[in-house]
Amino acid sequence: MLCARQLSVKGRRVDLLPPTSLQVARGELLLAAGERQDQRTALALALSGRMKSDGGTVSWDGSAGVRPLRRASALVDSPGVNEPEQHLSVADLVTEDLALIPRRYRGALLSKPWLKVNRFEDVAGMWTEQLPPARRTELLTALALANPGTDLLVVDSPDRHGADTADWLPRLTALAHDGGRPLAVVATVSALPDGWTGPSAAVGNVVSAPAEESFCTHNGRKTPPKSDYLDKNSSLTDGVAK
Repeated sequence: MLCARQLSVKGRRVDLLPPTSLQVARGELLLAAGERQDQRTALALALSGRMKSDGGTVSWDGSAGVRPLRRASALVDSPGVNEPEQHLSVADLVTEDLALIPRRYRGALLSKPWLKVNRFEDVAGMWTEQLPPARRTELLTALALANPGTDLLVVDSPDRHGADTADWLPRLTALAHDGGRPLAVVATVSALPDGWTGPSAAVGNVVSAPAEESFCTHNGRKTPPKSDYLDKNSSLTDGVAK
């Protein structure tokens, strides 16, 4: 479970991220709404352990600190941080991202077999800027999950690529609810989609002291051992290294 309590990041004049609290467990998709892109990105960076907070706390499975959070999380498509460069082809992007997978999982992963196994051959020759929004989301999340150690996906502002939630919401929902590999998924968005009834949070939300006490409980859920779902999903790397 990811737990953030009154997480904040200072800016030059005002808080880059005002105090924000949220929690999300494996098997859940949480949407965190914020009007400003810089606040959404700051939240995504802090939740994934890529930026040190100035106030509050953030933890993963009860372990505080940046190291366990960075080890468990993948930051996806953060503007100005790790969004794909426009001059890259999809094939080159895949090559670069696979090279970043920890060596113990990497083997000899090559872009062409990976693209074939994961059904992205149709876009391999495109520039990344040419990708339709839905395929972009599919590709970048698939690359994040090529690392079997990824338990937490933090997707930064997927709605900035278009107003149609069908371009990203079904994909993120499916990943969170995948019984074979339970993931905690957070997406920062400019506004909650109409009709959204799932877990949500707002940048700068105010949580009362009694409510704060109830944060970060597992609510009786049992989290399966990592080895269980790493073994089930070994196909993510098996067969594409040849």
